[in-house]
Amino acid sequence: MKNKEPLILAVVVIFSLITYYLVEPYAHHVMHKHVESEHFAYADLPALTPGGDAARGQELVMGAGACTGCHSIEAAGVPAAMEPQMAAASYGVNPPDLSNAGVVYDERFLADLIKNPTHALKVEHKYTEESGKTHPMAQFFGAGGDIDLEAADMVAYLKSIAVKAEDLTPKMAYENACGRCHAMSYENWTQIGEKGSFKFKKDELAFNIKVLEYEDSLKAYMGKLPPDLSMYIRSRGEHFVSTFVENPQSQLEGTAMPRVGVTAEAAEKVIEHMKDAGDTKRDERESIGMNVMIYIVIFAIFALLWKKQVWRDLH
Repeated sequence: MKNKEPLILAVVVIFSLITYYLVEPYAHHVMHKHVESEHFAYADLPALTPGGDAARGQELVMGAGACTGCHSIEAAGVPAAMEPQMAAASYGVNPPDLSNAGVVYDERFLADLIKNPTHALKVEHKYTEESGKTHPMAQFFGAGGDIDLEAADMVAYLKSIAVKAEDLTPKMAYENACGRCHAMSYENWTQIGEKGSFKFKKDELAFNIKVLEYEDSLKAYMGKLPPDLSMYIRSRGEHFVSTFVENPQSQLEGTAMPRVGVTAEAAEKVIEHMKDAGDTKRDERESIGMNVMIYIVIFAIFALLWKKQVWRDLH
């Protein structure tokens, strides 16, 4: 019997690994096609024209570019023109505040977004002549100069007012890139902002009504309400989420979800926030898990020595 114990252990380990593979990696492989990441390079977009000037860009953003007609820029003291639910009723979704657009979004994406929103967002299939629909973001046709350089100027300005990359928190990245369409109930986040505590029930009801009004506009704009992302990273996996954010059409052709255009660093922070929301005890669990594994190894060694001591006279 003594010589068979390693064989029994090996059989148990092999069958456990096979079962795990069939339940986890293989199941995910079958359910989701594998898409290779493009590492957020946005190679399909033209390179940013060099020589962008932030001062000229500020004049365009505040003037001929008409950005502040729809977008707030809190970093520059420009408030939102209307409340989120009213903006969603006008545009389908609340336009983002541009304070940190320069650090959240890729510069090539921003430049192309200014000049041709449907192309940058990869939603040209949704806004065709046959559909009769036009994208709510107005296309910038230039202010009389080189339009590519003017777009580079505007991007340079947005980058100049943004926080440093290391100061961009996962929560900030998520709220800017995803939070206007996707709620995250585990973090008390709604599409119009964080839902705090209310002293009076009527105030909570008033807030909920605003959320419902926003969601109605969002459903009409997107075709259906975008999902709550509280557990999405755990149900779909990090690779799926990353490549879907990078290019939604690669995973779901024809989807109404636009390309987000975030940088690789911002995408990592978005995913980090999703991980924290979906598993609030993640760091604690991982540290405890290591201690448990160490305990099991030590216990197994003592159990083996004890077993040999007890059975040594019978072998």
